[in-house]
Amino acid sequence: MPKLNWNRQQWDEVYSWNLKGEEWSVTWGSSEAQWFATLYPRLHRGLPARRILEIAPGFGRWTRYLLSYCDEYTGIDLSVECVAACRQRFAKQEKATFLQNDGLSLAGASGKYDLVFSFDSLVHADMEVMNEYIPSILKLLGRDGVAFIHHSNFSHSGETENVHHRSEDVTAASVRKLIEEHGGALRVQETINWGSSHLIDCLTTFGTGERRDDPVIFENFRFMEEANHTKAVFDRYCASKRA
Repeated sequence: MPKLNWNRQQWDEVYSWNLKGEEWSVTWGSSEAQWFATLYPRLHRGLPARRILEIAPGFGRWTRYLLSYCDEYTGIDLSVECVAACRQRFAKQEKATFLQNDGLSLAGASGKYDLVFSFDSLVHADMEVMNEYIPSILKLLGRDGVAFIHHSNFSHSGETENVHHRSEDVTAASVRKLIEEHGGALRVQETINWGSSHLIDCLTTFGTGERRDDPVIFENFRFMEEANHTKAVFDRYCASKRA
């Protein structure tokens, strides 16, 4: 299963980053189409947000959109290469700060955030990391703040081949329990079939304080259909600008 050392070596030494992370949006056609068709609809109630914290921004694939919805942005990544790339890419954005961490701590992030976001990264993080990040996220969220994290559900999915290097000890249930143990309130939890017929991933939205309504928990076996439809239809509206 992916350990911290694996993540450090993978993203700083092994992975080439030639396509700057855009390769992971190919199924949607482009990251632009993926953002507006898949991510924004799931995030829209939390945007705009005065202050945003992004965990593991990589080369800034989602950062460029998040910056449009906030007054202040902080990105934290364990990869030295990713932090350097983001600092260069967004050098003109005075509202943006990028910090390098140890993969366990969110040290450097301060004050209260209205949105904590992480997508396409924490799927590789084990419970060792989640046990540190979830309590830290809850402490950093403002009263009405919300967190949206993409993590593994591999061991509960029934999938036998871990070709996407998902954590094998993180599940939707274990993250839900961790949130509740630290006084958080689950809002939405959607298990999804990322690149598989099995629900190997999970999208969890949570906040602080008492839960206002019963959480929405559901299985989405059509997530990849959504991606394919996005590429077939919505990405066509992005293609002319890329050309």
